[in-house]
Amino acid sequence: MTEAVTPYDKPDQPPSESPSAPGAPAAEPAFSPSDIRDGAAIALVTGVAGVLLGLLWVWLAPRVQYVSNGEAVFLRDTESEARIGADGTFLLLSVGFGVLSAVAVFLWRRSGGAAQVVGLAVGSVFAALVGWRVGLWLGPSSDLVAVARKAGKGVPFDAPLELLAHGALLGWPMAAVVVHLALTALWGTRDPAPELSLWPSGYYQAPAAPAAPAAPADSAGHPSADPSGTEPPRP
Repeated sequence: MTEAVTPYDKPDQPPSESPSAPGAPAAEPAFSPSDIRDGAAIALVTGVAGVLLGLLWVWLAPRVQYVSNGEAVFLRDTESEARIGADGTFLLLSVGFGVLSAVAVFLWRRSGGAAQVVGLAVGSVFAALVGWRVGLWLGPSSDLVAVARKAGKGVPFDAPLELLAHGALLGWPMAAVVVHLALTALWGTRDPAPELSLWPSGYYQAPAAPAAPAAPADSAGHPSADPSGTEPPRP
């Protein structure tokens, strides 16, 4: 009687997994509660730091000056590049804050993770918007008529702070995400390599039958005839 043997589905491949039983443990969620808390904390702290961006922008941005002749308001220096300088100052400050925030997050949590990157990106976008609005609020007034009347005829006064290139708002989030990913790739913690499992290379084979014993030899070394066999007929 032969024993039935069930081969694998395909050679050189592990057997197909059986469906999970009702009592099997459920798969882990993509974001654990601790990851969500870390991402929310990063977004909150980074967003609040946008106030500092607005303060530095008001302090360091070059000024555009207007002058009034009593009837209209004109640029004092038509060849001034102060407007472009204000956009450049905001962009440089944003990139600097992005690098600092990425380094701070990496030093706080070296393990990295998608939740930290999402929190850093969301917080950086919010921080850039906060810095922009705070700078406009703390800068010179946007009511040119009232400011010109107060300054008087022929007296120069500062124009309101403006951000002409709105693409500068992306400086903080782009710098933060790129630098954080680079730091994580270079010096982040590594997960241990999984152990390789060896699977059989083919079908299961039953053990071979034992070989028949050799016939005994005579005194000359020649194999003797089988005594149980039938002697061949003589001529």
